[in-house]
Parts: sequence; C-alpha cells; structure tokens
Amino acid sequence: MIRAGRFLKGTGIMGRIARTAAPSVRGVGSGKVLSQQRAYHNGPDSSEKETIVKLLYNIGSKKEVEQYLRHFSSVESQKFAVIKVGGAVISDDLATLASALTFLNRVGLYPIVVHGAGPQLNKRLEAAGIEARYEDGIRITDGPTLAIAREVFASENRKLVEALERLGTRARPITSGVFVADYLNRDKYDRVGKIVRVNRGVVESSIRAGCLPILTSLAETPEGQILNVNADIAAGELARVLEPLKIVYLNEKNGLYHGTTGKRIETIHLDEEYEDLLKEPWVRYGTKLKLKEIKELLDTLPRSSSVAIISAEHLHKELFTHSGAGTLIMRGHRLFCEQDLASVDSDRLRALLIEHDPSISSGETSAATYWKKLVQLKSDGGQYWIYGDEPYQVAAVVTRAPNQTISVLEKFVATKAAVLGNITDNAWKLITRDHSQLVWTVPRSDDNLSWHFARADGSWVVGDDIVFWYGIQDWEQISRLVNAKPTPSPASPLASAPAGSRGFSTMARRRFSSPAGHRRGYATKSGPPLRVGLIGARGFTGRELIKLIDSHPRFELAYVSSRELAGKPVPNYTKSQLSHVNLSAQQVGDIARGGRDAVDVWILALPNGVAAPFVDAIDTVTSSLPSSLQYQPIVVDLSADYRFDVTGRWV
Repeated sequence: MIRAGRFLKGTGIMGRIARTAAPSVRGVGSGKVLSQQRAYHNGPDSSEKETIVKLLYNIGSKKEVEQYLRHFSSVESQKFAVIKVGGAVISDDLATLASALTFLNRVGLYPIVVHGAGPQLNKRLEAAGIEARYEDGIRITDGPTLAIAREVFASENRKLVEALERLGTRARPITSGVFVADYLNRDKYDRVGKIVRVNRGVVESSIRAGCLPILTSLAETPEGQILNVNADIAAGELARVLEPLKIVYLNEKNGLYHGTTGKRIETIHLDEEYEDLLKEPWVRYGTKLKLKEIKELLDTLPRSSSVAIISAEHLHKELFTHSGAGTLIMRGHRLFCEQDLASVDSDRLRALLIEHDPSISSGETSAATYWKKLVQLKSDGGQYWIYGDEPYQVAAVVTRAPNQTISVLEKFVATKAAVLGNITDNAWKLITRDHSQLVWTVPRSDDNLSWHFARADGSWVVGDDIVFWYGIQDWEQISRLVNAKPTPSPASPLASAPAGSRGFSTMARRRFSSPAGHRRGYATKSGPPLRVGLIGARGFTGRELIKLIDSHPRFELAYVSSRELAGKPVPNYTKSQLSHVNLSAQQVGDIARGGRDAVDVWILALPNGVAAPFVDAIDTVTSSLPSSLQYQPIVVDLSADYRFDVTGRWV
C-alpha cells in the first residue's frame, strides 16, 4: 500500500529463498507444474510453490511470470534448461548460485547444471608447482594435471551440492558416467576429450528421484580413461541431446558487452544479426569463438531454444520476465520491411491480423478495408511501411501523412511464440532504425501498458487513451501531437505482447502546464535532477538502485548510507564522486530539516522492522518546519513494514 507521496514495494527475492524454501512455508492457490515430478517423489507442495511464484511477481507481472511457467513446464523436466556454471561463480558467488537454483526447483523446474573449475584448478596447479599450459586455448592435460583436476572437480561439485542441500534442495553429484569421449588429439593436448556420446539416462534418473543433477565436465573413453573436456563444450553437447528450451551460461559480468559503447547487449537474433556482428572490430578472440560456438549449437536445436548469458543473481529475472537481465541469443527469423502490399504475403498477414488484431477479429473493420486505407494514403502522397518476420509471427504497420516528418505506429501484433522468442524486440529495433520520430496511441485499459512505457520516451494521458512518443524532444511538437492525437489502434501495438520488455527507457517527469483538458503524463527531461537519499546500500536491491539512478536523467544521489561500507567509494555511480556514509535516524532527520534542497526522495532498502525510526524522524522534522519551509519528500520503503498499513497514509 502507498501513503500519499509514499510508496513501497517488496524486494529481495533471492535473499528470501533460504527462508521460503523451508518446509514450513505456506501459501494459497493451486498449480500443477509439478504433476510429472510428483509421480516419482515428494516435490514441493502446491502451497509452497504458490508462495514462491508470488515472490516472482515482484520482478515481473503476474501475466508474464505465469506465461513463462506454463512455457517451461510444457516440456519434460530434462528439457527445461541446461545451465553451465563457471568455476569463478562457485568460488565467488556460491550462496547466490545455490539460492537461484533453489528458486527454480521450488517452482517445479529441474535445471541440469554442468560446472567448470578453471580458476580453482589453476590455483592448485600453481601450489603444486605445475605450470598451466594451453594450446589453441585448450588446456594441455597431462597425468599430474588430470589427477589434480579430478580432485578439484570433485571438491567443487561437493561444495555446490552441499550448498543446495543446506537450503532444502535435493541435489545429486554426478562426476562421471554421462560423457563418453575419444582423445581430441593425444599428441597435441594429451588427456583432453572430444565427446562422442552422452548418457542421458544418468541425468534423467536424478530428476526422477527429485534431485537436481550437478555434473562435472570430465568424460571417459569407452575403456574408462578419464579425459578433460571444456565445460562450455560439455554443456553444449548435453544440450544437443536433450534439446532444452534454455541453455544458460552463468558468468560474473551478467552478459556480453558491446566493445565500443561498453553497454550490455540485450538480445542477438542470429539469423538477422550474426554476419554483421562478426564484422565488428571488437568481436574477436574469445568473443568471436563464443558467438560461433553458440551459433553452431543453436543451428542444431529447435528454433524455440535460446542461449542466455547471465549472472547468478539475475537468473530468475532472465527466465521469468520479458525484460530479461543479461544477453539473450536466439536464431530468430530474418525480418523484412516492405512499402508495397504486393511485396508481402497478404494472406498470411491477413491471418495474423484476424487472430491478433481486435478491430479486425471482432468484425469492426476488415483486412481488405485496411489495405484500401493504406493504398489511398500512398496515392495521396503519404507513405506506409509493413514490417514482419519470415513465418509471419509478428507484423507492424507504420504510416506517415503527406508533408509530415513524424511517423505513426498503427499496428504491432505478435503471436505468443514471437513474444517468448523476443522477435518483437528485433522488430522494434528495425522500426526505430527507420523512424527516428514515432507516435502511437493506446487505450488506458490495455493490458500491456508497461511495454509501451518501456519503449516510449514520453506519454500523455488523453481521456481514455495514452499518447506515446519516441524520439521527439520539442514540446511544441508534443503539444500538437497530444491535441491532435492519432486514432487509438484497438489492436494496440503488441496485442499479444509482453507485460514487460527487454530493454529500458527512462520515463522522466517534466514540470509544465498541461494542454487544455489534458492530464499531465510523462514527458521529456527538464529541470534540475531530483536528489535521492538511499538508506541501506549494501544489499542486492541497494546496489541495483545505484545503477538505475546513475543511468536516469532525472535523479542523482545525495547520500548513500551503509554501516558496513561507510567511507568507501560508491561503486557503479559516475555522476559525481560519492562515498558511503553511515546515517542514523537522527541524522536523516537533520538532513530533512534543510528543506527542499536537501533530499527529494528517501529510499529505504532495509530489512523488515528497521524502517520506522527513519520514517518517524523525517515526519517529525518536516511537520515541525514553519509553513513557509514545509515540504513533504517522497519516502519509498522497500520492506514489508508498511505494506498492510490501514491508516490510509501509505499507498
């Protein structure tokens, strides 16, 4: 609930896993994702599972979370996901990894884990006085190296299994018996293997017993000789046999990053982007090899399969939201853009619109009538563009009136397959590449408003509709667009679309007078940034907030408080040089006494039961100020302290 000027939202999903995973957790509702597993073992009961699912609603809408749960549970358990875990993740972030895997298991999913141990092995070899040698990027594995590798792999495997079982998640260590290999090149690499067969029965037996399979990447020859195999390659070969929906590579960087811009690459559609991507000057060495390996893997799998490169702490967001968190790689389909109806398959386009465009499916209008409108527009000197993919899973229509520079997005529809495959994202990229300024109108009742907010640079509420725009900075232009808003498309862009989106556009509030009769909505950046005080910066939520505020044009950090980090520089913040402080409730009150120039927004990212002194200090001070100085900062409490407040002060 939210108090006027204050709001709160539950957070810290992964941090709550250890508590939620306990058998005493209770919930409400029903679900049957685990129906297959329960035939073999006592899996999580429905109340426990429902409680965990509700936690997921904190990172995505109920609609998209349930959509992905249905998608993942529609296949056999071993076909959900193969997750490759780098050795550095086990050594540096074991608790987060175990929590992430436990979370998946508590909603009835059984990821298959293949892990490496490269950093740990190098450390052990150095201690033993053995030089780590490589050829073509492959570790040369002689007898002494292999002996130590077997010990290291067994030790790291045991660490992960024990960490999972401490959280109540059954896991089975599998250090041999899955991968059968021949020597890759004995003279060159010694005891390094090339996998020739995968024994899937060992993995399936673990899942039938209700245990997460935790595999090392060691293989054996048919005669029983142990061979070393790169964990990435082992995970890929396992995926070729199981054909899972997801192949996940966990790393510390949380994705692939563009070598020029330094920004994380959110999606790669190989059919559309692969050749151009390889021509980029920064795509070389390990990055190029990784992309080639992923393409070769996905080319052998069903088109529904995809690869995600993500960190352990963001795994749940990558899997259960359309916005994602790391880098998603899929084959996708080649997209097209045509400016003549004769160049598209009108029958397939018609079928897509009939199924997914409400105005056409309801009989309010027909595809033929809409075609006629487009032809008339072109004959009058205007233009239209039709976007889509080869199998016609997504389609968009953009128009531009004669003598105008701003384009109108009239339709954007997609099948569920296109949404789950993020083909809609690729279509949006193509549209915005061709149209630097875009406007569209959506009914306020649309179920997918968050998709539009994430894509738009601004919006304005006009009666029962919302006008969105992209790439338009001039307020006079915006005002004219709002006063002569485009007719809302009953289909709404992405009628079958996600409730979220991969990608992020900030929505900055602007202070200006509204056009007559219109309510203020979001607009472009203006005015000085709002100053934010963050209390509780050490946890995951605090760290993520710092990144978000750093990238937002309308906010800046004034104070970042953490008892443990006091005096240390604030990481991931580039707007100014800022160090952590340790603010008490009284000190927060003293800062609030400074008036509006002090802090506009206080964010309390604290554990449950800790927020009250800070809230009381702010209230006491601000209410005691002279009327000429009184102001009411927004207070955002991320704990559960005021969630069920009945006073009406919080919303």
